Amino acid sequence: MGKNLKEAMKMLEDSQRRTDDENGKKLVSEDIPGPLPGRYENGCAYFHEEEREGLAKICRLAIHSRYEDFVVDGFNVLYNKKPVIYLSAAARPGLGQYLCNQLGLPFPCLCRVPCNTMFGSQHQMDVAFLEKLIKDDVERGRLPLVLVANAGTAAVGHTDKIGRLKELCEQYGIWLHVEGVNLATLALGYVSSSVLAATKCDSMTLTPGPWLGLPAVPAVTLYKHDDPALTLVAGLTSNKPADKLRALPLWLSLQYLGLDGTVERIKHACQLSQRLQEGLKKVNHIRILVEDELSSPVVVFRFVQEFSGADPVFKAVPVPSMAPAAAGRERHSCDALNRWLGEQLKQLVPASGLTVMDLEAEGVCVRFSPLMTAAVLGTRGEDVDQLVTCIQSKLPVLTCTLQLREEFKQEVEATAGLLYVDDPNWPGIGVVRYEHANDDKSSLKSDPEGEKIHAGLLKKLNELESDLTFKMGPEYKSMKSCIYIGMASEDIDVSELVETIAVTARETEENSRLLENMTEVVRKGIQEAQIQLQKANEERLLEEGVLRQIPVVGSVLNWFSPVQASQKGRTFNLTAGSLESTEHTYVYKVQGTGVTPPPTPSSVRTKQRLPGQKPFKRSLRGSDAVSETSSISHVEDLEKVEQLASGPEQSTLEAHGPEQPPGTPRPQKTEALPARAQCPGDCTQVEEPESLR
Repeated sequence: MGKNLKEAMKMLEDSQRRTDDENGKKLVSEDIPGPLPGRYENGCAYFHEEEREGLAKICRLAIHSRYEDFVVDGFNVLYNKKPVIYLSAAARPGLGQYLCNQLGLPFPCLCRVPCNTMFGSQHQMDVAFLEKLIKDDVERGRLPLVLVANAGTAAVGHTDKIGRLKELCEQYGIWLHVEGVNLATLALGYVSSSVLAATKCDSMTLTPGPWLGLPAVPAVTLYKHDDPALTLVAGLTSNKPADKLRALPLWLSLQYLGLDGTVERIKHACQLSQRLQEGLKKVNHIRILVEDELSSPVVVFRFVQEFSGADPVFKAVPVPSMAPAAAGRERHSCDALNRWLGEQLKQLVPASGLTVMDLEAEGVCVRFSPLMTAAVLGTRGEDVDQLVTCIQSKLPVLTCTLQLREEFKQEVEATAGLLYVDDPNWPGIGVVRYEHANDDKSSLKSDPEGEKIHAGLLKKLNELESDLTFKMGPEYKSMKSCIYIGMASEDIDVSELVETIAVTARETEENSRLLENMTEVVRKGIQEAQIQLQKANEERLLEEGVLRQIPVVGSVLNWFSPVQASQKGRTFNLTAGSLESTEHTYVYKVQGTGVTPPPTPSSVRTKQRLPGQKPFKRSLRGSDAVSETSSISHVEDLEKVEQLASGPEQSTLEAHGPEQPPGTPRPQKTEALPARAQCPGDCTQVEEPESLR
């Protein structure tokens, strides 16, 4: 490595001597090692670390070229005739602001050119509208200075019509600069005509570092200009040796890879894109946003819902009969699902280098750009096949969830006590909130009582061990708690799900109130018990007399004449909330109260499940998915479960009287009442549960 570095430094010194001897002869593209041999003729190179720095220097060069007195008069020249820099609406974010900050220009000097809306790609610059903007600027006394075109937009990789833009720039004397990821395809044997037209532009910026997987390699800006003095003033050339050494990492990297290795890496990335396109064409509900299927190195796809009655070519566009509100709701729903799909794919196939982005026209999409990530992550063809397989495995979850959303909304709106929350950013079945008795519907502030109820509800729902995931979080633009229901992988019984949520929420609320009331009742009971015990002590003192309270005298007196005192105590009934005497507890040797506990809330409709069947799954009765050998046993098991659930009383009676003859009549329940009346007054307390002691 040290020997190669010495040879490289020696070659650079020899090159510097030749440059000085030839009186500032420029370095043309044939002398630049790289992926563009012989394609960009009579061009100079500027190496820079920041990708946008080269464009800023090009704009400064254009200002010095068009304003001859700029060196003398400075910005006074610009004030009389303001320059205009044209940027595409699909340009990378922050580019215009960076140029204005570097050049010291106000933001009105930027002109944002919209993309096509009727014909062509919606990510290409509208050439007709651009021409109209240029004419308007000329009439207002402005100077069209620089046009920045894209050979592969930052979002979807589409290329502007560079040929027509070049003709327009030559007509009005505008500097044309091209940048984009598709410029890497110039190294391949087949290049599309739109990208090949970039070789005729005035300047272009290349980023070979991400293309080749070399993070320390600088970017390169190639430009064509004949005045070395202006290029020196603009900062594109320098006499400092440190600035000239910027090209050393790129030169060493290209020498190591060679021309074949460089072309092979770019070709491999394009082949990965083609492989993914072919795989996604066979997958339903996936729409591909690709400009050129033969040479585009960027693949953008999106999960869409197929509407009945829509054209298959435009199946992602809602039908005209759909209301705007419904169309917007479907758009937000698909965006949330695509965001979830992108995050899942990134976790399952990390070597793919996927990114999730939000486009203005299409919505949330997933982008696969191997030219920018494959060399670093080591993406292979097997990774692309795994990516397609993962997409196919996630499609049933997406379609099932999207179908159950409307049904879930209707069930929640028809259930008392539940409120449907429309959160467009949630990818699951839906969001629901339980409205308790003290819930203030008009307020958006936090509700501590509601948070407590929803926390208990979430705990009980997660204990059901179903395939659904439940989460709790604040409502969109609100501080109140809600229950978020996740994705559904199979057919879910939505009515049972909603009913379970409602019943469980009511149980949680009543249990919470019972605990709160019990705290107050226990506190009052303790105070009352203390008062009664104090009175009992005073009564015992009066009954026994003062002499029995003296230690020695009391013992002798009690020995001769013992006191026959009754055992008195107090017991606290949590159910009734009252303080009772324990006298009959010692007399009848039983403990209990005559108050029955309140009934526990239960579901109105209890659904019996087969052994091993998880909650919220639809019944297998009558399903074609059950095989002939197992369907009979499953139906028999279901009938046995229903029979045991429907007749517990009958089975109990049969178990108590198995030895009675067939003709003997069964005793009625009312016959036990007289026998029970013969017991003492509190004998019925034996039947109370021990938990009420």
